[in-house]
Amino acid sequence: MRCALILHMNRVADGSAFVTADGVTEVARAAEAAGFDAVAVTDHPLPPVEWMASGGHHALDPLVTLAVVAAATRRLRLLTYVYVLPYRNPFLTAKAVASLDVLSGGRVTFGVAAGYLEAEFAALGVPFAERDTRCDEAICAVKAAWTTDPVDFVGRHFVARGHTVAPRPVQRPHPPIWVGGNSRTAIRRAVALGDGWMPIYNPPAYAARRRTPPMESAADVRARLAVAAECAAGVGRTAPLEVVWTAQGLADFGTPRFERARFLDDVGALEAAGVTYFTIHLPGRTPAEQADHVARFGADFLR
Repeated sequence: MRCALILHMNRVADGSAFVTADGVTEVARAAEAAGFDAVAVTDHPLPPVEWMASGGHHALDPLVTLAVVAAATRRLRLLTYVYVLPYRNPFLTAKAVASLDVLSGGRVTFGVAAGYLEAEFAALGVPFAERDTRCDEAICAVKAAWTTDPVDFVGRHFVARGHTVAPRPVQRPHPPIWVGGNSRTAIRRAVALGDGWMPIYNPPAYAARRRTPPMESAADVRARLAVAAECAAGVGRTAPLEVVWTAQGLADFGTPRFERARFLDDVGALEAAGVTYFTIHLPGRTPAEQADHVARFGADFLR
């Protein structure tokens, strides 16, 4: 099992120990010692209050947080899960991600998506209706900034003629790009422009809220991978696609209620369907408690 530990998304509040360098460091070092392949962070710079009241969450800035993780570890990969590309100028994004890749010794995996919170787009001054075209163009612009010199890029939304940028990422030709989303558009984007696909666990009740089709099971993954195969045939892609999924059933990990056999059965079914990489949520009221659960999970499943 290859997997990334998702740093707590619902503990970002004033006074929380999770929102300290010590807290982030403690959990990240525990993940590295336990055998995790990566840690992952999410991205919500300015969420609306209504969304927060109905189950949304704050997030530390993803690249700042991963820089703290990079300084505290030596092997862990640094995964943005996900970075909403249309929110920011892609050339500034390319600079920041390349800087993190250099300073971490080449450990960034750049997970991206088009985003779905219309109110957050409005607050950031980005037209929501353009999110898909901006996401596609941003991936191309970021790649151009990472791989060409001078940078000559002309798109619908962004233009750079005769520019240069340094440093370049350590990884060649660039850090892996994993694309999030369950829709045919997201799958096409992953196949045509990315190195991996990150569908999200999405019960039908959340499909309209998240503006992406429901996905809950190994059968759903298998059906969507059939769409990916069609897209790959259409663009002539032969390279394998990393398929990333969030493992379920861990809310009770560390308690007698945890169903180990069921969890393993679910993971096995998803691997058989084509999932190659799992992201993991583990409980913890404090960084120390989460670090303890991380160590136990590593001993039980990653060794």
